[in-house]
Order: sequence, then structure tokens, then C-alpha cells
Amino acid sequence: MQTQTVTTPFGRRPMSLGMIASQVTAQNAPEGTTVHKWHVFRDIKEARIALGATDRALAILDALLSFHPETAFYGDSALIVWPSNEQLIGRANGMSPATLRRHLANLVECGLIVRRDSPNGKRYARKGQGGEVEQAYGFDLSPIVARAVEFKALAEAMRAEKKAYKVVKERLTIARRDIVKMIEAGIEEGVPGNWGSVHIEYQAIIGRLPRTAPRQVLEAVAAELDDLWQQIREVLESFVKSTNLNANESQTERHIQNSKTETKIESGSGVGPKVEASGSAGESDNVRSLPKRELPLSIVLDACPNVLWMVKGSGGIRSWRDFLAAVETVRPVMGISPSAWEDARVALGEQQAAITLAAIYQKGDQIKSPGGYLRNLTDRAKEAKFSVWPMIMALVRAELDAGKALKLDTGEVHGDQHGAERVIRTEQRLEVSDALRKTMAKWDKES
Repeated sequence: MQTQTVTTPFGRRPMSLGMIASQVTAQNAPEGTTVHKWHVFRDIKEARIALGATDRALAILDALLSFHPETAFYGDSALIVWPSNEQLIGRANGMSPATLRRHLANLVECGLIVRRDSPNGKRYARKGQGGEVEQAYGFDLSPIVARAVEFKALAEAMRAEKKAYKVVKERLTIARRDIVKMIEAGIEEGVPGNWGSVHIEYQAIIGRLPRTAPRQVLEAVAAELDDLWQQIREVLESFVKSTNLNANESQTERHIQNSKTETKIESGSGVGPKVEASGSAGESDNVRSLPKRELPLSIVLDACPNVLWMVKGSGGIRSWRDFLAAVETVRPVMGISPSAWEDARVALGEQQAAITLAAIYQKGDQIKSPGGYLRNLTDRAKEAKFSVWPMIMALVRAELDAGKALKLDTGEVHGDQHGAERVIRTEQRLEVSDALRKTMAKWDKES
């Protein structure tokens, strides 16, 4: 078949340098090259995004390929098809004529087909006496052969990109899961560390992750999570090693003590009775001697003013409901796990647990592991060895002592005037017994 090269489209459709480049590429298809049209079409689908082709355009290309009777395309064969718009619409899932024209233009722009328009814009073929096609006007499928190698390379690159994207997504998922669970483990096991700050750092990293992000962004976030994962892992492993070492030493000490033949401890009046007198019995007596009434909210706020920072600008804390809401905000900042908080609420009651948490928050600089500290207090509360009264009174007296010390040094109270006023108000509200003062002093020593 002899074909005349048509370089410009019919009608008002403009010509572009991209169309000329596509036509040149189609004319330069290597002779003797043979490709399987459906294999090439599969590669084109894989590389659709890189080529800039739409999914509807590929549906039209699929229809165009079906109009050519041969499955194998040759570099030196005629690859022009001339279906009407009605025929294309029938094979392209019934899309509208306007949609058909728009996506045909997309195929031309991507260089997947070349227009061979007739003088009047119609698509047809002129045949000779023997029935052989001499001239055809329609869509040239030569780029399928000419760019087959390029399409395959693009498809392989896209498959590699999809695999890399999937790998980094899996990496992100595992890193996020590991970090969250390791933080929870550190809090649950009482590992020393500022787990609240670690959790905030983790949230900051995750916060930079958009809903849909390219692989490069995911790689950067994954690298940051890997660094944080490594830091947490090192802390936990160091704690495990030190704990095992201490456990081994304790076992050795117990073995040495148990191997002694002397029975001074058993026969004397020493350790056993002393532990009972100064430990469970004494603590239980002190707790029973504490006031049975609930702590007023005003005294709790005087003792724990730091919790007010969490409700700044919202009207302050005016009721126990406001106080509980503020403590719920404080808890994750302190790195206390939900399970530790739930255990405390069950053992102490919701209000007493909230007061305990506020007191721990007030003494944050002195407590390395708030979660472990809360669990210890919870265990003591289960044995009736803990009350919030001495804890709050110790904080009140600490403010009073600080105010008195400042006044002795300077003769005046400036910066801590409000704190001193809170202490005076608190003393006026309470009648502190001698037993309670002794318990407060003991609490100060223990804390």
C-alpha cells in the first residue's frame, strides 16, 4: 500500500511540534521489527502516568487496536485503521462524542497514535482493482511499533517505582507501629525517660506526613522515624541489660545470704519485726489517721497550680468537671499510658486519681518516670497504704517554706506573693493535726 504522509490535521485543529515529532518517530520504525500489539498495550497501561495518557484515552486505544486484524505488528507494515466515530463509541464503552474527541486528542498529544486526515476529514480507505488498499486515511498505529522499546522501559520503571512506594509504605507502617508500642512499653515498664517528649516528637514527625505524598516525601519521613526508632530501641535495650544485671546481682546476694549457716536474723529481734513496724502496719495506721473528708478543689488548685496552664484562656478551673478535663489533657503530655491511668482510677476513684496525677505533674522535675510512679502509688492504694492528703499537704508546705525563705532573704515577697497568698488561704481552710503533720513530713522524705 502506498501512503502519503499527512502532516497537518483537518479543520480547525492546530498543528504542533509535538505532532511533527510523533510523525517522525512513526516513520522511523525499524524495519523487521515485530511486536505483539497487546503486549505493547499492556506496557502502555503500566506507563500511563509517565506518558500522560488518561484511562479513557487508553480505552479508545484498546478499541483502535481491535480494528486492526493482525496481532503481530511489523515495522514495515501499514498500520492505519479508519473506524467511524459511531464504531469507536460502540467499542469504547459508549462514551459521548465530545468525550471521544477529547481523548482522541490526548492519544495524539501523547504520541500513541498519528492522525492521517483526508482532504475532507473523513476516514476511509481507497482500494485498487485487486482489493488491495492503496490509500488509507484515519489513525496510524505505527508508534506502537516504533516506541515499543521505550514503552517497555517506562513500564519497568513504573513497576519499580510502585514497588519502591509499596516498600516505603510498609516501612512507615512498621516503624509507626514499633515506635508506638515501644513508647507504651517504656511507660508500662517504668523505663526512665521523658516519654511524653518522645511521643510529642513522634507526633511532630507524623504531622508532616500529608494524606497523599510522593515516595520522596515518604522516604524522608521514614528516615526520621528510623532515627527515632533507633533511639528508643537503644534506651529500652540499655534498661533491659541493666535490669538483668541488677537481677543477677540480687540473685547472687540472696544466694550468699541464704548460704550462711548463722541465724542471727531469725533468732534476733531485727529485720522481720522492724519491717512490719515501719512498713505496712505503720503506713496503714498513718493512712487511717488522715481526714476522711474529700479535699476541697480550691486547696488542690493551691497545691497544684501548674495544672492551670493546661486551661489557660478557657476560663480556668471552676468545678471538679473542669479539673478532670484538665488532667485528661495533662496525662498524655506526662507520658502516662491509658492502662496505668485506668488502674489508678479503679484503685483510687476518678477524683482521687486526678488529684494524684495533678500532684505528680506539679513535681514533674523531681520524678523521672511519672507512669511508674503512678503505678507504684496505685499498688499502695490497693493495699490501703496511700492517700492524697499528705501528698497535697506536702506541696502546700513546700510553697509555704519557699515563701518564708524568700521573705527572710529579701524582707519582702515579690515574685512568690501569689504563692504565699495561696498557702495562707489554705492554712485558713484547714485544721492540720499533729498526726497529719508527721505524715506530711514523712511524705516529704519519701518523695
